[in-house]
Amino acid sequence: MSSLKEYLYNHIPLTRAMEVEVESISDTALTLSAPIAPNINHRETVFGGSASALCILSAWSLIHCRLRNHPEIKPRIVIQKNSMEYLKPVQGEFMATCNLGSERDWDFLLKSLSRKKIGRLRLASQLTCAGEAVGSFEGTFVVSDLDERS
Repeated sequence: MSSLKEYLYNHIPLTRAMEVEVESISDTALTLSAPIAPNINHRETVFGGSASALCILSAWSLIHCRLRNHPEIKPRIVIQKNSMEYLKPVQGEFMATCNLGSERDWDFLLKSLSRKKIGRLRLASQLTCAGEAVGSFEGTFVVSDLDERS
């Protein structure tokens, strides 16, 4: 089990129930997937809440993974606001990919954390099924530095 998957399963129990898998992690993108069975709705498609949750998790996980390169920061990452657009019903395994977008935005987050112990980052995720776009997500995350030494 990847360290991210283990972390998610141990700290965010919903990920275990959804059977979330880590597909790929790079410095600028992260992809998570989930099967339809534990995320199914009454129409035999993916429940909208599961689709939204996977997108939120992909963005949250990208921030979490990138902040591991900054051990001086003890982060609390929370979502402040988001929007989800559902393009079509999801009828199978689904994936959410979050791309960083802008290194400048990341640098601004780090500077804010250094100066104010809090910062915001806006991210987008794409939801796909069988290689086809089925949804899109945008969210703003608040990161606070819980380091008690300061």
